Amino acid sequence: MNPTVLITGASSGFGYLTAVKCAEKGFSVIATMRNMEKAEVFEDAAISNHVRSRITVWKLDVTDDASIAAFKEKLNDLEAVDVLVNNAGFAIGGFLEQIPLEAYRRQFETNVFGVIAVTQAVLPLMRKQKRGKIINVSSVSGLIGFPGLSAYVSSKHALEGLTESLRFEVQPFGIDVALVEPGSYQTNIWSAGMELPDAVHDPDSPYADYIKGLWNALNGDSRENPSDVAALMTELVEQDRIRKLRFPIGAKVKFNVFLKRVMPWRILEKAVLTTVLGKGKTNRRKRNDRSDEWGRRDKVRG
Repeated sequence: MNPTVLITGASSGFGYLTAVKCAEKGFSVIATMRNMEKAEVFEDAAISNHVRSRITVWKLDVTDDASIAAFKEKLNDLEAVDVLVNNAGFAIGGFLEQIPLEAYRRQFETNVFGVIAVTQAVLPLMRKQKRGKIINVSSVSGLIGFPGLSAYVSSKHALEGLTESLRFEVQPFGIDVALVEPGSYQTNIWSAGMELPDAVHDPDSPYADYIKGLWNALNGDSRENPSDVAALMTELVEQDRIRKLRFPIGAKVKFNVFLKRVMPWRILEKAVLTTVLGKGKTNRRKRNDRSDEWGRRDKVRG
């Protein structure tokens, strides 16, 4: 039988593209999504009937207990799940002061606890098979922080630690676990897919200018083709074993991660703030810091 690949969040972006590429390679694909109305994406005329016949769509909301329970029941009818791609996720934008605590909880419910729930459902079958692969879709945001994305960044940092521990736990059972860490790609997570609290849109917010710079940085022309990420994940699906844990992908991603490891924090901080705020404002902040420092010295002298 053709190996079975189960992909969450397959209605768009990396999930959709990976589902199609895996089906093109001859794999049996189970594409899950929260909104079944979006299943029509697989009816695209560009997808051949032969490829489409290898794709089965399941409804799955990774944050809903009833949906997870129904998902487990469906898994009982499968002989095997060879690969699980945990791709479902979304992003909340805005600065920590602006984001309600409940929004942080929802961010983690999908990006972290949803991954846990789906993985817990699939692992008994993989252990019984004594083989399997789990590919968790992280982000460069799981390696490097960025202003205005604290909810998303913290969820991806949590996913990184979770996946690292999971790889240790299940490797003795013949199960490989990997992280795919894309940079900035042209998916709807940075446009229609990003959730923004009302406070972010407030023109009188002290972060108003800051958010404009952030948006320019996130929505620049440098974003790349998401098909490259789907190709990487399909390549990992095809491999007999996944020998590494982390697979960063995207222009400058590896270089930026390297810089974070070797560069003094004050230089890294200045580079990030210059990207978002511009050189003039970071210089003004530096001058203000110096003024505060001299003021403190005068008080000490007095």
